[in-house]
Order: sequence, then C-alpha cells, then structure tokens
Amino acid sequence: MLQQTRVGAVMGHYAAFLRKFPDIPTLAKARESEVLAAWSGLGYYRRARALHRAAKQVMSAHGGQVPQAATALMKLPGIGRYTSNAIASIAFGEPVPVVDGNVDRVLTRFMGRSLSEAELWNVAGDLLERRQPGDFNQALMEFGATLCTPQSPKCGECPVHALCATRGKVERKRASSRGKIVEIDYTLARSAKSVYLVRRSASESLMPNMWELPQNGRPGKLIARLNHSITSNRYVVNVREGTGELKAGRWVPVSRLPQLALTGLTRKILRNLRIASII
Repeated sequence: MLQQTRVGAVMGHYAAFLRKFPDIPTLAKARESEVLAAWSGLGYYRRARALHRAAKQVMSAHGGQVPQAATALMKLPGIGRYTSNAIASIAFGEPVPVVDGNVDRVLTRFMGRSLSEAELWNVAGDLLERRQPGDFNQALMEFGATLCTPQSPKCGECPVHALCATRGKVERKRASSRGKIVEIDYTLARSAKSVYLVRRSASESLMPNMWELPQNGRPGKLIARLNHSITSNRYVVNVREGTGELKAGRWVPVSRLPQLALTGLTRKILRNLRIASII
C-alpha cells in the first residue's frame, strides 16, 4: 500500500484490509473483485492485482511461506528491487540496501553531486550497517522524510552535518512536471436506494473491470464540481443529474457500494454527495 501512496492515505485502509484478508491463504483464495473493492480509494490498482497474484504464487510455489531472500522476493508479481530489499532487510535481516526518494535525496546531498541509479545503490550498499540492516534502512528513509526534506532541510539538527558535502544546497536533478487540467463530465442517476454504474472494460489500461459513474451522459443539472488528480494529470470533474435512462450499466443498491470495486474518483464523488459512507 505504501508504494506510491502517502502514509496518511493508507492508515484507514490498512487495518480494514487486514481484517478482510488476515493471512496469505485468505488473500490467495479471494476473488479479484473482492481485493479491488477492499483496495478502492488507494489508486494504482495494478498494485492490488499484483499483490493478489503474489499471494497465489506464495501458496503454489513456496508452501505459503514468504521468501526471505531479496532475490527470491523479486520474482513475485509487483515486487521490484526497492520493495524486495526493504522486506528482506527489515523482516528477515538480510544485509541489502534500499533506495527510495528520500534516500536518493539524502545521498545526493551527502555526496555533493547527482548520482545515477547504479551509483545510488552502490553508495547505499557501502554505507549499510550490515549487522542491523533493517534498522539502518528505516532510519535512512526516515532521516530523509523528517530532516533532510525536499524544502528547507533541517541542517542544524543533522547528525552528519559536518560530513555532508552540500548542507542541503544541491538542487534536485529531476524536476517534476504538472499535467494539464482536463474537464470531464459524469452522470449521476439514482433512485431512493440505488445508483446507476457502468463497468470499465477488461481491456482498459487503467482500472480495468472497475465500476464508475457513466461518463459523458445526457446533459443535466450540475450537482457537484470537484478536483481530482491521477499521477500528474489534474481534472475538474462535473457531476450532472441523470434521468436513469442509460445503457451498458446496471442499478447497484447503495448498501452494496462498499463491497464493489469502485474507481477512486467514483468513490470520491459518492462520498462528496453523501450517497454512501465509504472508507
């Protein structure tokens, strides 16, 4: 959940997800739609699908036991070098380094120059405290998150200030880009106890098979207007009242909405309009 998502956004979902899927066998046996419904609101749904596939692979290839070595972990769906090394070092004590955005920033400032990806991993490996790799990796990431911050680093509180080549003055090598603002329209058709939803195609590159409000429906009264972001893309979302005379979808009871794999935007709209109480 913490891949590409802020801790604050994860907190409410984490406990609920574990209540529904308390162990690997339970997660592996679940339907994908159940997993997506529990994940709804966190975005980047390919992570949920990969987690589900990984649970199945752990059951089929590893007897239900999570591999302890980083090299084995990397063979599971959705796990790359950073995640595998984080799991291996923190959970199992394997002396392997981690490099995330915070570590990248700390090492770049510490060394006084921009570093390639290979150099970052090499430097992180050289600095690693091999007797307590998990503690060291977590400390380095937390150091970047709380002291060596992107803006206004707290150099006066830095424990390695005397050794740092730049004292936080190196500019970041990768400038972030903001996508253009796009305006989109959705139609909300509702009865006393139901909402009309459509299902995205399985061939969609983003959020396949997930449920959402109909887009570009018949013009109607504007009942809500809100902002929404997906990665670097920003949207102004207009929600218009619908007649219910729609095609290619179905009426869904409001009571079923929390169990449905809704897109994050649809969940946001329904929450905004107080149609359903959804985490």
